[in-house]
Amino acid sequence: MNTESLSTLTEEKAVISDKRRILADYKMVMISRHASLTVRKEVFMGKAKFGIYGDGKELAQVAMARYFEPGDFRSGYYRDQTLMFAMEELGLQEYFAQLYAHTDIKAEPASGGRLMNGHFATRSLNDDGSWKNLMEIKNSTADISPTAAQMPKLLGLAYASKLYRENPALHNMKTFSNKGSEVAWGTIGNASTAEGMFFETFNAGGVLQVPMVISVWDDDYGISVTNEFQVTKASISAALEGFRRNHKEKGYEILVVKGWDYEGLVTAYRKAATLAREKHVPVLVHVTEMTQPQGHSTSGSHERYKSKARLAWEAENDCVVKFREYILDNNFATKEELNKIDEATKQLVKDSKDKAWKAFTTTIKEELDEAVLLIRELAGNSACKSELNQLAQDLRQMLNPVRMDVISSVRKALFLSRNEPTEIKAKIQEWYRLQKQLNVERYSSHQYSESKARSSEIVPVPVQYTDPSPMVDGREILKACFDEMLARDPRVFAIGEDVGKIGDVNQAFAGLQAKHGELRVTDTGIREVSIIGQGIGAALRGLRPITEIQYLDYLIYALMTLSDDLACLHYRTKGGQKAPLIIRTRGHRLEGVWHSGSPIGMILSSLRGILLCVPRNMTQAAGMYNTLLEADEPAIMIEVLNGYRLKEKMPSNIGDFKLTLGHPEILREGEDITVVTYGAMCRIVLNAAEELAAIGISVEVIDVQTLVPFDVNQLISASVKKTNRVIFADEDVPGGASAFMMQQVIEGQNAYFHLDAKPVTLSAKEHRPAYSSDGDYFSKPSSDDVIEKVYEIMHEANPGKFPAIY
Repeated sequence: MNTESLSTLTEEKAVISDKRRILADYKMVMISRHASLTVRKEVFMGKAKFGIYGDGKELAQVAMARYFEPGDFRSGYYRDQTLMFAMEELGLQEYFAQLYAHTDIKAEPASGGRLMNGHFATRSLNDDGSWKNLMEIKNSTADISPTAAQMPKLLGLAYASKLYRENPALHNMKTFSNKGSEVAWGTIGNASTAEGMFFETFNAGGVLQVPMVISVWDDDYGISVTNEFQVTKASISAALEGFRRNHKEKGYEILVVKGWDYEGLVTAYRKAATLAREKHVPVLVHVTEMTQPQGHSTSGSHERYKSKARLAWEAENDCVVKFREYILDNNFATKEELNKIDEATKQLVKDSKDKAWKAFTTTIKEELDEAVLLIRELAGNSACKSELNQLAQDLRQMLNPVRMDVISSVRKALFLSRNEPTEIKAKIQEWYRLQKQLNVERYSSHQYSESKARSSEIVPVPVQYTDPSPMVDGREILKACFDEMLARDPRVFAIGEDVGKIGDVNQAFAGLQAKHGELRVTDTGIREVSIIGQGIGAALRGLRPITEIQYLDYLIYALMTLSDDLACLHYRTKGGQKAPLIIRTRGHRLEGVWHSGSPIGMILSSLRGILLCVPRNMTQAAGMYNTLLEADEPAIMIEVLNGYRLKEKMPSNIGDFKLTLGHPEILREGEDITVVTYGAMCRIVLNAAEELAAIGISVEVIDVQTLVPFDVNQLISASVKKTNRVIFADEDVPGGASAFMMQQVIEGQNAYFHLDAKPVTLSAKEHRPAYSSDGDYFSKPSSDDVIEKVYEIMHEANPGKFPAIY
């Protein structure tokens, strides 16, 4: 049927009734369905480790794909393969390459084999780390498995459109936005809407009125648990009815449509796209009566928990079955025509799968052949000939070997020949060294930026002062720094609780909202997870957000989003995406069980991939902010809470001077012992060093300044070589950041060679601090503690000069 002949139909009906489009959609649905069925088979054949698929969700996604435009962004989950196929941002061969974990980004561009199948991403960056033209791509942010974890950054993706539309200074950024006309498309399973991240993001989207369309794929189950145990009223749209907009109040447009209703889906997504794109109205599309024909994944069978009646209903209401009936009932095609499409797509999927498998196995087979040859050559000259030949034979006979099998066999061969002369194993040793280098690139590269814009490449600019430079509160230095950043770069904006009107609780943004506007310095609700998500999404779209978490303790609220999304984003896309978000917070010497912790070890352990700056004062912080704004890496800045009203000199080049990250500073030179610390502890250690000098103990005090990166030039090891003694001091719990610093220096820098006394740590107690000054004194290290710890070490070295105190 030709749409030009449908003059009596509405435009919408004409679009729906376009035979060519309907059959193209049917073809896409069948491609995706056969891909899902094939994934399960490949896993059960042992050719892949795990499989998850998007069967049962196909029809809604081809409808959505109609209105997904270049420049739009997706933040979804692992059921969205049909959408990615339909947008032509995922090829079938690429889909199967991910299933097999092909490490070549040319074969598997989403992640280079780092993400399990069903985790989709487009590449926002060129090979050198520079931005592509995002307006030429139908963008997909890198998926994450944890339930609802895709939601926080969805808010930021949509919020960026609001900024691009409402801030005229951003209208020239034409490779990132067309004046904010881009829609952020989010997808989530019905059960995952029970997560707090979903509700927090949903609420924030309604408050902000940003162009995001949230689709809930509702198949009534969360693995084995039905909707009645997941959400109130067993329906997320019913539960969220209070968010619906009306003629008096802003809110959400809420649409409910069945997952097998082709016309209803096309109509719903057309309406959703128009409202979001043109009016920036957020939309919830609740897609009900979906099915999951193969169950949740290859890990189990849904026959264990679904009744026979439910399974029969799913078979009858499968969207593929219903779509086929719709096509036949409306005479858009015959059974024979649909059967031909079905067979053709089945063959296409098989051919694509075979090509992907051949491409994946070819390199491994080459490596296996080389390894077998080398092991056999080694066997010919070894006393372990039979064991080595057996090892080579076992490797040769493996069914579907992976790279691990090859490398493990070579390592076993080298261990077996450990007593052999070097010359007979030199060849296999060299081969193994080369493979180690290649495997670092395949599996461990891009944890941090490798571009020319990474922080280590930023040229430092020394701080300058006029004569005389005014002495001001530390907060005034930060305020001047932020003022300069906002003035010179329209991409910069700051959001957080109390950041806007009052200028944050410590006044570092005081007056800046009035000067630069509410779009640039913005108050938020109390919602740490979505504040971070707002920043991640905006950073993914080329903006430079500063997101404030009011106190260091509150970072824990957002820890999962920081860890599962931001910290591993660059790694899990193998350099394909970046979000240079600056997270500002404050902490250290507070009083009481809450707001007084310094959980640095927790941050170090869970957030590798994010730079961690721990400046001792606000001048150092300002220099780090200037560096970070020029760099392309995410970072956490922990300001010292009790430093905002301490006096510092105001730099004359406040907006220009930059600190090199990863370079510690010697605050006080000494000869007898090195004390390594950071943040608020610097003043405490310096005070102790002053007292110790009076009794003849010379303490060298080093401020690490940043924990990630950490002492890249090994200044601390050089200090230990001079003093032969070291203490690592901080406010974290025992075994936290102090242990991290010890490991980096003693093991990583080989400083143990230079020690005349055991290295020690000085940390807080393992409980949280009790309230009041007394609580702080008896819970966290004081100058008295530093003095005694240093003296104890010096007593051991020279008991005659330094007799025991107790």
